[in-house]
Amino acid sequence: MATANKVSVIPCGAMSADLTWLLLKPGKAIQDRSHRDTPAPWVDVPTHCVLVETDQGKLLWDTSCPRDWEERWGPTGLQEFFPYDRVGDDEYLDSRLNQMNVGLEDIDLVVLSHLHFDHAGNAQMFKNTGAKLLCHQREKEFAFGYEGLFNGAHLKTDYEGLPFETVDGDTEILPGVTLIETPGHTTGCMSMQVDLPDTGTMIFTSDAVYLGESYGPPATPAAIVNNLEQWYASVEKLRGIQERTNAQMVFGHDGEQIHKLRLAPDGAYT
Repeated sequence: MATANKVSVIPCGAMSADLTWLLLKPGKAIQDRSHRDTPAPWVDVPTHCVLVETDQGKLLWDTSCPRDWEERWGPTGLQEFFPYDRVGDDEYLDSRLNQMNVGLEDIDLVVLSHLHFDHAGNAQMFKNTGAKLLCHQREKEFAFGYEGLFNGAHLKTDYEGLPFETVDGDTEILPGVTLIETPGHTTGCMSMQVDLPDTGTMIFTSDAVYLGESYGPPATPAAIVNNLEQWYASVEKLRGIQERTNAQMVFGHDGEQIHKLRLAPDGAYT
């Protein structure tokens, strides 16, 4: 079986938000940041990227949130609900890559799990670097197809003008790296499976599964789900892959799990 060589989980600070966005529970109401203390709890919502190194090139999975988040997100109003306010200057993606001695020109492929603003926020960094940008076909069709500047958490400022290539179906794109269709959160949301020689299999769920508590069982959905039936099917699809491969699951925004991982720039998986 072909394997990748190395995986680096890149922590990029955190947004903060009402937990209801991530985990639906009875008796809670979504609040904006001016009401974060009453009555629903606000939590850290960490954001990360992943650098995968293979014999055929380097892949960056997702691009996190931009430095100018407050201004850029202003037209959507979502900066009031997901402020990227738990981040230091050394935690933005460009700073993290510098700490890892990885230049933008060193990255061959940028894969966006989906095109929400906290995953595609720095995609424009790669506009003229020679990196190939990739997302799911249905994600591209939706993200470029609606009228206006934004639709929910899709914000055209993040990705317009970029030449995205697409995949459709579960696709091995590099040795040991397979993109998995996991729609539900968005119409073209993907997860990523990476097979490593020492660690074994890792699955990066992106927003197909926000938290370990979302994964269950039983699976518990979030407030932001495009298609609930697809979401449940995707979670069970991932569960089946995990059971077959004994994969380590890395969830999209788990505030507890992120601190238990080997994190770049100091740690990595091989």
